[in-house]
Amino acid sequence: MRIKQFEEKKKTIGLFLAPVLAAIIYIIPMELSKEAHIVFSIMGFCLVFWLTEVIPLSMTAFLGVSLAVVLGIVSVKEAFLSLGHPVILLFLGSFLIAQAMTKHGLDKRFALNLLSKDFFLKSPIRLIIGFSIIAFLLSMWVSNTATTAMLLPLVLGIIHMFKKNRIKDIESFAIFALLSVAYAASIGGASTLIGTPTNLIGAGFLKEEGYDIDFLKWFLLAFPITFTSYIALMLYIKFHIRNFSFDAKKIKQLIKEEKKKLPKVSRGERNTLFVFSLAAFLWILPGLANLFGNQELYKFLKAHIPEAIVAVLAAILLFLLPVNKHEGTLTSSDLKELDWDTILLFGGGIALGKLIIKTGLAAYIGKKISALISPEMIIFFIFILIFSMIFLTEVSSNTATVITFVPILIGVLKELNVDLFYPIFGVIIAASFAFMLPIATPPNAIIYGSKFIPINKMAKVGFFMNLIGSVIITIFILIYMR
Repeated sequence: MRIKQFEEKKKTIGLFLAPVLAAIIYIIPMELSKEAHIVFSIMGFCLVFWLTEVIPLSMTAFLGVSLAVVLGIVSVKEAFLSLGHPVILLFLGSFLIAQAMTKHGLDKRFALNLLSKDFFLKSPIRLIIGFSIIAFLLSMWVSNTATTAMLLPLVLGIIHMFKKNRIKDIESFAIFALLSVAYAASIGGASTLIGTPTNLIGAGFLKEEGYDIDFLKWFLLAFPITFTSYIALMLYIKFHIRNFSFDAKKIKQLIKEEKKKLPKVSRGERNTLFVFSLAAFLWILPGLANLFGNQELYKFLKAHIPEAIVAVLAAILLFLLPVNKHEGTLTSSDLKELDWDTILLFGGGIALGKLIIKTGLAAYIGKKISALISPEMIIFFIFILIFSMIFLTEVSSNTATVITFVPILIGVLKELNVDLFYPIFGVIIAASFAFMLPIATPPNAIIYGSKFIPINKMAKVGFFMNLIGSVIITIFILIYMR
């Protein structure tokens, strides 16, 4: 009941605060063109709406772009060109592949087969590594929300078995087992271009600035960051559950029983595995050509089978490959299950981002901020950017935060004459690293709903991960820059 009241109050505050903030921004004298000043007011309005979630996030983005059209900042044709952005196609295709994996149970089969290996059943930390490594790997391809929701019953099954057998210190194990799944899903999602919407949104902004990052390059840059963060999480957990022990045979039996419940490998699973493997190979292929120095092949592959087209063709193939006489691996009803809010948010968000840059607003804010930063402060500034992004996404949507602040940061870095690719890349990765609060990410909310995790415990562990994540991302970004 309290949550519902809080949501209602939040929306009421947003409805009042958004127009007030927009009016204040417009009234304050600034050395801005009229168009840039209006866009600044619109962004203030949208920011409040995003933070308070008065309406769906995507509709707020569309409202902002529509206001820009009404107020004569941009033509309707130019404003909504972003809805045809190639990244929208990549969103659609990758979401549909993930949908097929979940629909036909391929993700659960993968999880149980990996978890049944003897290595993961010999100690508490190995068991937690088993659950969390599945979350880490799966969330590279399937949404971190779906990954966490799928693993939750397996983790709870083992926790309840421990409680039934009255094993000591079960509360501590339960907390860290559940947190490991949520956190590993968020960290793992940052590893691939399609792992989380913020990666695709960030890649879209980078592409607008002339930085075309392919699937393999993203992975090669992101994976060292995410894997190091995952190792840090496991070391922290190992230290905190060092006094916990269990009977490995009972765990093995429970996993065995879960595996027995799995049906035989279906045609839908085989179709999905084939299409997923084909798409993954084609996504990586241009990057491999580039890696081995074959520039002609790289340019040919990027021109003829870009990531977006691979994703769309893979999704279409899933509709074509039959599971029986009457239906394909995916059907028209699966289209309704897609995360359309995120897809539309990207289209509207990129349009708003373009307006921030085109009207000179990003450059104006960039000049004001860069005037406060000396060349000696660049390292500290990059850390502050990453640290701020992580803590901002604790209280606001990470997609909305990236859409709002990345264009402004691009303006700041341009004014500082810093190559913007790596700092912006670091900020995009940081958008997935919110661990303190249940409202920060859907994985956090899902495991908090199990009622095994006190809010103060999530905040304590999450604060450590936020801090260590900021340091790890900053170190890797500085290494890449040099």
